[in-house]
Amino acid sequence: MKPLSTTVQSVPPSPTTMMMQRGRELRMAGKDVVNLAGGEPDFDTPQHIIEAGIRAIEAGDTHYPPAFGTPALLDAIVNKLKRENNVHHITPAQIMVTPGAKWALFAALAALLDPGDDVMILDPSWVSYAPMILLHRGNPARVPLSGKDHFRVTADLLEQYVTPRTKALMVNSPNNPTGRVLTRAEIDAIVYVALQHDLYVISDEIYEHIIYDDHVHYSLAAEPGMAERTIIVNGFSKAYAMTGWRLGWMAGPEPIVKLARVYQTHSAQSAASFTMAAGVAALNGPQECVKEMVAVYDQRRRMVLDAFEEIPGIECPPVEGAFYVFPRFTQTRKSSLEITQALIDEALVVGTPGSAFGPAGEGHVRFSIAERTQDLEKMLERMAKVVPTL
Repeated sequence: MKPLSTTVQSVPPSPTTMMMQRGRELRMAGKDVVNLAGGEPDFDTPQHIIEAGIRAIEAGDTHYPPAFGTPALLDAIVNKLKRENNVHHITPAQIMVTPGAKWALFAALAALLDPGDDVMILDPSWVSYAPMILLHRGNPARVPLSGKDHFRVTADLLEQYVTPRTKALMVNSPNNPTGRVLTRAEIDAIVYVALQHDLYVISDEIYEHIIYDDHVHYSLAAEPGMAERTIIVNGFSKAYAMTGWRLGWMAGPEPIVKLARVYQTHSAQSAASFTMAAGVAALNGPQECVKEMVAVYDQRRRMVLDAFEEIPGIECPPVEGAFYVFPRFTQTRKSSLEITQALIDEALVVGTPGSAFGPAGEGHVRFSIAERTQDLEKMLERMAKVVPTL
């Protein structure tokens, strides 16, 4: 038999998916496992969004939709960008609705990259960024952020990793896995480097509404000089608890979106028709449901961070956004993979090893707080017993 694709073979499976499946298997085996490896809201989709989707199905909206989004959804995204992000230059022709925000990221990279292009990613970064770049035969250029410096981004650090082959920078704020929200100074640093070196920026804003205290989300596309080089990627999964609906979108310069649209029509084709109707209801409807979910995440965040302070051997950076905690384990020589396995074996607590997010995540484990409060309490009780013995 002829060999299979070396490109796909070079990419490992998703660590978060693998750990989530490990938790499911333990639960199916009858174990009282606390599975915090994923990144999915534990809330149901708000009722008014569900009803919009059902109405669309009942009205016969089950055929091929416009490949890049219905006019109603494209208009809703345009208005959302103006209303919430101070982004006023986007037109419907600069948007592509996708089957999930992950596909929007993948299509954006397809439109940007030629083989051998470098893409800078801020390490620790979401587990799929580097594999996506590799699948497009690009080179992930990891920019290591230091936990000791609160994973801070500076222009000097970024410029150390710019090469003649660098084409783009991927940014995620609020950040998965660290929970960081970029400050005004960090946004300015990214803008400076992007303009100085003529870089595109893919701005993953999927957690923009899940933000705590007085932190502010800045959309890079609204910054001076960034409109023609920034691709916003967003979706409905996190803010609106719509993970199963598989609905996302990208917005950016028309030449890039035009190429992404070509790529989508020859691959995924489109998102589902009735999910687009639900997306319109999400963006145009009441937003109190989002605030209510974020308030619960905030309560859990405070509970977990307070408890971690009392457990010897754990240091946890502040969580400013998203719904993860990313503690560092300070009194063990075990790798993050070994720590994660020990927590499964000894505490039946499933997290994702920090090394899955890049070398800068080593020593950390990511846990989702988008889980039932009673499960988080159980996790904290078990970790208080096990962590000092690691």
